[in-house]
Amino acid sequence: MIESEAQDFVNRFAAAWATRDSNAFIAIWHADGRLHSPFNSRIVEGRELGKLNELLSAQVPHLTWTLLSWTWRGDVVVVEWENSNRYGDRTLRWRGVDKFTLRDGRVVEEVVYVDTAPMQAMRAGQPVVPLVQLADSLI
Repeated sequence: MIESEAQDFVNRFAAAWATRDSNAFIAIWHADGRLHSPFNSRIVEGRELGKLNELLSAQVPHLTWTLLSWTWRGDVVVVEWENSNRYGDRTLRWRGVDKFTLRDGRVVEEVVYVDTAPMQAMRAGQPVVPLVQLADSLI
């Protein structure tokens, strides 16, 4: 894959998120592609992406997705993003990275890398507590 092909994929992926159009997501996936994400209870197949998008749109209607950066090598595109969502009167922001393996410009595998701890804590009604407590200054 050359840079313009990678850029085209990133543009189509960002546009799918901007419109949250199920058909736009389906168009960038092979039907037998596989989505690995810590947000889902199982691997999602490409043919299911439209339904997954509809489910997310219904369950988290205020979810936003913002492209931060991307890179590529060979048939792999890596996208860094930021999400936000309103939960009552709070807005939570988190960042992650998606690694896509493409064939013919469409996804055959996506792996989502993201820390879900803040969302898990919020769901449990607990504060987010860092694993490492630091003094105000390390020097």
